[in-house]
Amino acid sequence: MFGVEPLVVVAFLLLAAAVVGSALPLIPGPLLSLLGILTYWVATGYSDPTALVLIVLLAVALLGVAVDLFGGALGAKAGGASAKTTAVAAVAGLLLFFVAGPVGVVLGVAGTVFVVEFARHRDARASGRAALAATVGVLGSAVVQVVLTLSILLAMILVVVL
Repeated sequence: MFGVEPLVVVAFLLLAAAVVGSALPLIPGPLLSLLGILTYWVATGYSDPTALVLIVLLAVALLGVAVDLFGGALGAKAGGASAKTTAVAAVAGLLLFFVAGPVGVVLGVAGTVFVVEFARHRDARASGRAALAATVGVLGSAVVQVVLTLSILLAMILVVVL
């Protein structure tokens, strides 16, 4: 492919897929970034990127993985939801993804947090606050993941160009 190593192509396909995947539920965008970085590193015979750049890029990718795993739960917890509520909401969001896509995730998490918290405390205001915080956590997590994976992709382009 015009003198480009096939593994380099695979690496950049993974990095591009990471950006798209970060905006979609159930696609581990930051993990794809991690794989893309490592694939490129292997393709260059472990010489590019340099050790320092590699460590920084891997740290950013791992931060993205953490945001992916805990963003929605942290939002719900910050809003006052219990650990049980956040677990039930995560399952509901996952199931509703298959029914209504990304909108199902957001509505599933928000609705479940509200219903479960209202059943626990009979306080509509507190339940609404927890549901809103969970929704902000889910949406904010996606935005942060897109920013992180896009920055990794751009940094890897700079690694190749420079």
